[in-house]
Amino acid sequence: MNSHIPLAEKMRPKKLDDVLGQEHLTGKNGTIRKMVENDTLNSLIFWGPPGTGKTTLAEIISENSGRKFFKLSAVSSGVKDVREVIEEAKKQNLFSGKSPILFIDEIHRFNKSQQDSLLHAVEKGWIVLIGATTENPSFEVVSALLSRSQVYVLHSLTYEKLEELAEKALKRYNEDEHTAFRIKDKEAFIQYSGGDARKLINSVELVLNQFKNAGTQEISNSDVMSVLQETMAIYDKNGEQHYDIISAFIKSIRGSDPNGAVYWLARMLVGGEDIKFIARRLLILASEDIGLANPQALTVASNCFQAVNVIGNPEARIILSETAVYLAVSPKSNSTYNAINEAMAFVKKTGNLPVPLHLRNAPTKLMKNLDYGKDYKYAHSYEGNFVQQEFLPEEISGTKFYEPGNNSTERKIREELEKKWKGKYKP
Repeated sequence: MNSHIPLAEKMRPKKLDDVLGQEHLTGKNGTIRKMVENDTLNSLIFWGPPGTGKTTLAEIISENSGRKFFKLSAVSSGVKDVREVIEEAKKQNLFSGKSPILFIDEIHRFNKSQQDSLLHAVEKGWIVLIGATTENPSFEVVSALLSRSQVYVLHSLTYEKLEELAEKALKRYNEDEHTAFRIKDKEAFIQYSGGDARKLINSVELVLNQFKNAGTQEISNSDVMSVLQETMAIYDKNGEQHYDIISAFIKSIRGSDPNGAVYWLARMLVGGEDIKFIARRLLILASEDIGLANPQALTVASNCFQAVNVIGNPEARIILSETAVYLAVSPKSNSTYNAINEAMAFVKKTGNLPVPLHLRNAPTKLMKNLDYGKDYKYAHSYEGNFVQQEFLPEEISGTKFYEPGNNSTERKIREELEKKWKGKYKP
């Protein structure tokens, strides 16, 4: 008995028939099964939530196809590691006549230069690339690599499959540890797992270990929660903490507290959060919460997003910190956020009102004869590049959506609007 080996590792499927919940790929007519049976293996990317079997499938494919298996994690590997594996793969190819498999976990964390370092080896057939990602590969994998790979989607396990897996984990644990545990309620285990098979098995092992010497044989929901609540991870990038901490981060910046912003940023970085996810949220915040109070904020956030994509970890933390602090100390305004929300709600309520004739395009003679574009006043032909005319449908003339915020930039905007429109748009 190898009790030191985690239960999830002991239970890792060794053949396609043992893989749960991915029958569309591994079933009788599944594409992965046909690929393995016919030995027609091409580079591919597995896209799906954590714990759905991406690594397991890659290992099964390698075992069944008789190919050497190399594994890298995009979190800890760089271009140098990729090149070393490729050189070793080229040697293996010469001996076996089959291209080895290079499996890259969390491939979305590779920046562009790291992903580009794989291209030549894939094109030459030195390796068969299998990437695993929890993020949409259309956004996270470079187009050249994506075009040379087939994407397969893995699904979260259903409630029924999780129940089945919990029973299997219980049976295997009892066999290995010579215990006689029974699970009275599976709801807590399944809820905690969030569809993640590995997390479910780990939680079963953790709970049963806690009660192994307590004389308890029947495990209830309350027993499960008493253990899991105490041992919950400090940061789960795919669970509730993920949403709670990004919420605290955003609210700290919105509340103009750079110290809170940097603290919650550190929590995410130490917990392994995707730096591009953080950068995307900063982009949204720059427009939603700062807006015209400091228009430069959006430029800073946009540059941050581009930079972290190029730089990657660990240096990306510096760029994210600079951006978070800048946004936190910037003046705040949600005026444009409110404006578009109000306008969209108004459109849904009033429907498709006709475009005024003078604002319509007139590319044909018929349209001109129908007065399309007639009486339109070209603003640049007038003093100050402005002339009063109607830009809304007649039925809603004078309706106001944008209300300038109370900050130095928008106070000037308010003065300029009042000067031009002379009270037309009233609150």
